[in-house]
Amino acid sequence: MTGPESAPILAAKATDEPSVFRPEGLVREGRRQLRRTEDPVPAVCLLDPDGDVVRYLRRTDAARLHPGWACYHTELWTAEHAGVQFGVVGCAVGAPFAVLVAEELAVSGCTLVVSVTSSGQLEALGDPPYHVLIERAWRDEGTSLHYRPPAPWSHLSGHLRTRLSGAFDELSEPVREGAAWTTDAPFRESQSAIASARGAGCHVVEMEAAALYAYAEARQRDVVCLAHVTNTMAVSGDDFEKGPHAGALITLDAFAATARALGHAASADDVSVNTPNAEARPMR
Repeated sequence: MTGPESAPILAAKATDEPSVFRPEGLVREGRRQLRRTEDPVPAVCLLDPDGDVVRYLRRTDAARLHPGWACYHTELWTAEHAGVQFGVVGCAVGAPFAVLVAEELAVSGCTLVVSVTSSGQLEALGDPPYHVLIERAWRDEGTSLHYRPPAPWSHLSGHLRTRLSGAFDELSEPVREGAAWTTDAPFRESQSAIASARGAGCHVVEMEAAALYAYAEARQRDVVCLAHVTNTMAVSGDDFEKGPHAGALITLDAFAATARALGHAASADDVSVNTPNAEARPMR
């Protein structure tokens, strides 16, 4: 039941009505106040909620700060991996933060956002760690309700899903297809909540995908969400193991495979010198 005494999140959001506060305005004022350049951001950008990729790239001197990124809350680093030039924002955790950054990336020149977040396993699709291409996300968060009318699921765009068929076949770590439970409250994953998510058909739990897909549908943007399944919610020991370099390289491989399949491979003349040190890459 909705009404004056119900939670505001349940009230109608007029999702077809434009916002007064827009990302273009925030970026404009950020450029002015932070004295940023007009340089557009890379066409393809990675959201790295755990920050493992950013820390790895910085540790190996493989990334540089972008001079035109005017977000008040984050830094944008640029690098190249496996033939893909890209930007990466670290530690934008949770649905509101991820969508805020995605909105600002879009008005700054980005045409494809790929989010790769660590996640908990609900239903096994293999032995962790592995990645899941999130085809649909259960909307147990609030941000998606501001972009799309209430519904159980947000979905990966069909045209992106088609183009990603076979994109991950050559990777050293598997990428499965599956459904995610997106929650705003990771420490409220009770037994009954987990049972509900499993009953709905969710394989993993994470914090961003439902909102990012709702944003993508509402704004007609290209967004792909992957989940790196690394844990079983810390209910036993030896959890959250991501592999060498905290999983940064395998995540970069999955990200680059996504970008290449969607037409974002750089030409040989365009490849940046910001490539991770070969010595840092483990043998496969």
